[in-house]
Amino acid sequence: MSDKTLTRMDLSEAVFRQVGLSRNESAQLVEDVLRHMSDALVRGEQVKISSFGTFSVREKAARVGRNPKTGQEVPILPRRVLSFRPSHLMKDRVAAGNRR
Repeated sequence: MSDKTLTRMDLSEAVFRQVGLSRNESAQLVEDVLRHMSDALVRGEQVKISSFGTFSVREKAARVGRNPKTGQEVPILPRRVLSFRPSHLMKDRVAAGNRR
């Protein structure tokens, strides 16, 4: 496994090199796409990217948890959590990378 992390800057640089927009336009395009995705998720919508996967928000019910140090029961409030489900194509690509 690599310690490399793909960042917004990397994405905008890739757009700059492959699409031919200016660096500022490329960065703005990446920001706009991420903002649209975030806004949709905040509204509770799914974000499906073909051949990549699906981002969605789930509602988790309240429950009782336990502090692992003390064993004391702690209430966990209901909350919304982000989940990602990779497409079969993405799963296959990642699995193929394991066979190097």
